[in-house]
Amino acid sequence: MEDSDSVAVARVRAGDGDAYRVLVDRHSRGVFRLAYRMTGNEQDSEDVVQETFLRAYKQLHRWEARSSFGTWLYRIAANYSLDLVRRRKRHAEVTMNDSGPDDAPEMIQSLASDAPGPDRLMFSGRVQERVSSALSELSQQERTAFVLRHFEGQSIEEISAALGLSGNAAKHSIFRAVQKLRRALEPLVNVQS
Repeated sequence: MEDSDSVAVARVRAGDGDAYRVLVDRHSRGVFRLAYRMTGNEQDSEDVVQETFLRAYKQLHRWEARSSFGTWLYRIAANYSLDLVRRRKRHAEVTMNDSGPDDAPEMIQSLASDAPGPDRLMFSGRVQERVSSALSELSQQERTAFVLRHFEGQSIEEISAALGLSGNAAKHSIFRAVQKLRRALEPLVNVQS
């Protein structure tokens, strides 16, 4: 796929506007998933997708064929998502003083079950709340690295390229995120045992 990305980018650079649509079609779902997991909001995620592809188009001359186009897009999307989350957080802090806290959007879907009973539904809700809370407590770098690795299946090399980190720094960020999430979820696991 990366070879076809390179071909599409070369066509766009040569003036073929339709070739960019191929790149958008190929990568928009992955960018949306990343944005949704980072922002927790569908509308914000759609904005991130649009802004990511707009920024990528404007900066296409900066992309180097030796790196993955998808990784380059993820880096743009991750950075914009982080900026958006920071702005929303600052805005929420200002508005919270005026109106009160908003309900946080759920970031994790219900645990899978064919016919969940009330106890399972209650436990799933608690897990969702705890995971959402724990994800929001991670540093931005940890959250991004964790989402790219465990939700998007990116390799350490891709994550380090997307975040501008060394491979060891990317591994360490993922490790710290996993440790923090384990600590946050441990009380729920002990209750179910």
